[in-house]
Amino acid sequence: MQLPQLAIRNHQFTWVMFLLLVLLGVVSFFTMPRSEDPQFDFSAAVIKVVNPGTTPLDMEKLVVDPLEAALNELDDLREIKTSVEDGLAVIRVEFLYGTDADDKYDDVVSAVSQVRDQLPASIVDLDIDKISPADVSILQLALVSEQADYPELKKHAETLEQKLERVSGVKRVDIAALPTLEVQIQVDQRKVNGLGISLDEIQAAVASAAQNLPGGHANAGERRFTVRTSGDYESLDAIGDTAVRGQGQRLIYLRDIAQISLTESLPSYRARLNGEKAVFLSVVQRKGSQIFQVREGIQQVLDSYSDKRLPQHIALKTVMDQSVSVERQIDGFFDNLNQGLILVAILSLIVLGLRPALVVVAAIPLSIFIAIGWVDLAGFGLQQMSIVGLVIALGLLVDNAIVVVENVARHLRDGDSPGDAAIKGSSQVAWAVTSGTLTTVLSFLPMLLMQNGSGTFMRAMPVTVVLTLFASLLIALTLTPLLASKLGTAAKTTTRSQKKLEAIADGFYLRWLNRALAKPKRVLGISLALLIGSLSLFPLIGVSLFPKAEKPMILVNIDMPEGSGFEQTEAMAQRVEALVRKQPLVVDIAQNVGRGNPRIYYNIMPSRQTVNFAQLFVTLSAHELAQVEPLVSALRDELSLIAGAQITVKEFLQGPPVEAPVEIRIMGEELNDIQRVSLDVASIMEQTPGVIGVDNPVGKYKVDLHVQINRDKAAMLGIPLSTIDRTIRTALVGLPMGVYRDDDGEEYNLVLRLSEYPRPELATFDDIQIATTHGKLVPLLQVASIELETSIARFQHFDTERMARVTSDVLPGFTTEAVTNAVVEQLQQYAWPEGVHFTVGGEQANRKKAFGGMAQALILAVFGIFAVLVLQFRSFVQPLIVFAAIPFALIGALLALFITGYTFSFTAFIGLTSLVGIVVNNSIILVDYANQMRREGMEQLAAIAAAAQTRFVPIVLTTLTTIGGLLPLTLSGSSMWSPMGWAIIGGLLVSTLLTLIVVPVLYRFLGKMPE
Repeated sequence: MQLPQLAIRNHQFTWVMFLLLVLLGVVSFFTMPRSEDPQFDFSAAVIKVVNPGTTPLDMEKLVVDPLEAALNELDDLREIKTSVEDGLAVIRVEFLYGTDADDKYDDVVSAVSQVRDQLPASIVDLDIDKISPADVSILQLALVSEQADYPELKKHAETLEQKLERVSGVKRVDIAALPTLEVQIQVDQRKVNGLGISLDEIQAAVASAAQNLPGGHANAGERRFTVRTSGDYESLDAIGDTAVRGQGQRLIYLRDIAQISLTESLPSYRARLNGEKAVFLSVVQRKGSQIFQVREGIQQVLDSYSDKRLPQHIALKTVMDQSVSVERQIDGFFDNLNQGLILVAILSLIVLGLRPALVVVAAIPLSIFIAIGWVDLAGFGLQQMSIVGLVIALGLLVDNAIVVVENVARHLRDGDSPGDAAIKGSSQVAWAVTSGTLTTVLSFLPMLLMQNGSGTFMRAMPVTVVLTLFASLLIALTLTPLLASKLGTAAKTTTRSQKKLEAIADGFYLRWLNRALAKPKRVLGISLALLIGSLSLFPLIGVSLFPKAEKPMILVNIDMPEGSGFEQTEAMAQRVEALVRKQPLVVDIAQNVGRGNPRIYYNIMPSRQTVNFAQLFVTLSAHELAQVEPLVSALRDELSLIAGAQITVKEFLQGPPVEAPVEIRIMGEELNDIQRVSLDVASIMEQTPGVIGVDNPVGKYKVDLHVQINRDKAAMLGIPLSTIDRTIRTALVGLPMGVYRDDDGEEYNLVLRLSEYPRPELATFDDIQIATTHGKLVPLLQVASIELETSIARFQHFDTERMARVTSDVLPGFTTEAVTNAVVEQLQQYAWPEGVHFTVGGEQANRKKAFGGMAQALILAVFGIFAVLVLQFRSFVQPLIVFAAIPFALIGALLALFITGYTFSFTAFIGLTSLVGIVVNNSIILVDYANQMRREGMEQLAAIAAAAQTRFVPIVLTTLTTIGGLLPLTLSGSSMWSPMGWAIIGGLLVSTLLTLIVVPVLYRFLGKMPE
């Protein structure tokens, strides 16, 4: 290869090229997007439909079935998940990987629009949201006050919203926990009954007066005038002046029979921060922006507003600030990177000496800065995945420089001039270094090709590794030879450590190598036995997908019994909060009653929206699992003693979103069968060791009031059924009749209610009067009876099929895989009713998708590596020698995971992938050098022995520097990245030993030189 020679001869061009590349990287480093987690989109959407007072079965029939039928016709559909409960349906639609997220969102909107006219007119809310991991709050603020009323809090929240949305990098600001205000027209039922006025008559009068119908225009000569008619209500008093009926010589006005006020509607969502009334503002970062710059702009707005506009009785507090976590995470990774760099430098200095070590170490920051520039150009930001890619590459990128520098130094010791030594030494190993880098790159190909959520989540990491390796290869073939040519006579002398390593190579290692070559079958047998023995450890190690996220926050979900009122749920939330606050690690508690906390983590969507649900968002003073897990265990034990509610403590997980670690889906058509089986499955799960927090929504019952209408009697009295339904709704929860717009342009619904009952009561039915077609009023209970009936509380659909989802968490010390398998084994013995079956979801389903996609791509990568090796060695046999070293890398990786107690997680799989590239690289250098010796006339055994002896020092040194680069990250104790580090380190230690022994032995059998 002539590239090293060209770089040395055209050294000015080489210096300028690298200067520009490094400058690009430095600029990118300070300007590229920063975030905590990967920012990416995938094709998915959530449809939320709110229709108060509708039973789950009616929601299914009237809302879910038409929507699912329309959605099911869309192209590239992957799955549809639906949750149905009283008055609420949430449909989640996911499309195949690789489809355009914006196009698919438009398809969903179009499909919903096509069936919108088929849905009930009583729907009060129908939202379609695009799901994006990047669409998560980076900052949650709270306006807190016990003195201020909600209209005042709303005014400040909306003003802040407008100001914050003008900050560069802010996509939007969401306001949460602000009650809906409405103009309530509270009718005195006894007065209207005495006057013979029906609720329908009042509704018609107000709706007609509230209607704003433009009058058009009229011409007068050459002038044209716009005609204004009645228009909107101008004030609350104007609403009271609405004439309901003319009786004799006087009019009956609305103010005569009703009280009119602007007030809060029936409570559905309230929030508190540390016990005080609060309204939340959640700031969503624009994709591609820099979180620290966005946060700085936000802080300027907050400081200005707090000083000038915010009254003293309202406090503006921070609930969650993601920039703090991002800064800690990025600083931690860069600390690991810097510590690894120092260790690599020290090891290189000890073994190679000062000047050669400087050449090797110079490749590290240069490669990293060049790679950062390329990563920025590729559209990836700086977050945990890309930084970990740099840490992984740190141990790999010095390999090329070490091989080149060590070979140049060897030529200098043989008497060549610095220039000749640089050209000969670098050219001699150029092809081996290039093919080694390509095979390492190909070993990361599976992660790049994974077409699922896990692959998308991890994408930045393999991209960063690949780009960094290419940068290191470019440096090794151009800049490193140029720098090595300046070494002069300094590299002719060997360091004390290098002499010791060479002495080991010439003595101890050579003796053992000769013994191995003399008894090759015994060596291969022992190696194979070690491999089989290590594989037997796999069941003991266990398998997992992604670990728990080390976040200083947890969620506490509170599910009250079906039928519980809002006030009961609020009281329980306050009781639970008081217990949680006693924990020493707790900093703040954001209490959400009626809905989940605003979205503050990329793989968690806001929870249920119902009056019998509450959620506490708890921020902690520590993020380490060693401190958080004991807190979670203590809370679970203490909160399990509270009767009257199901309380679960949730930790945050890494990776793609899952409903829960363990998830069993019970599928069928008959809800009674599904419900009965779900109760049995929940019981089985509760008795399984390692299971905690079993949740079975479908197993819960609710008691409904059924208004049984006597249709014959209603027909005889001339009462339409629609009149009965409308009157009941008006009496209980109110009936929207129009819109009132105040002087500030704010719009409020006009709602007709009964004044006797501020909240819906059973006694309301005694006072309801129904108007007949003849204008007379008839008591409701004359044409209907009120009956109690039991019904299902909520259920789910999966791909349009009815389903019950039973989920649970896993206790510390247990693996999700083992717990799930134990549950499945029991379910396989269960007597399943006809038409009912189960599937496994949760982490196991995600893991099968992730590892399944990885396995397919891995096969492709193996063929790619083999093709590179065939081109390198011009042989189909010799590549098998290199490939044979790969399984032996698994020995050390499994041993390391077993000893350290980590499971074989997705990141450990990444470590094994990295290990494949390193092991292959070492084997390539050894086999390639042996072939060179044989081409110079040396006999096979002598050539492989000489190659092993000569390459011993660089192989050992690259192993030590790779371990040194990864050691700080590995010892950090990160549940995410320590398994990866231990897999690489353990695999390297064992595979290096076996490579130096087994590869020469295999070369004896398979090392036939190509023709």
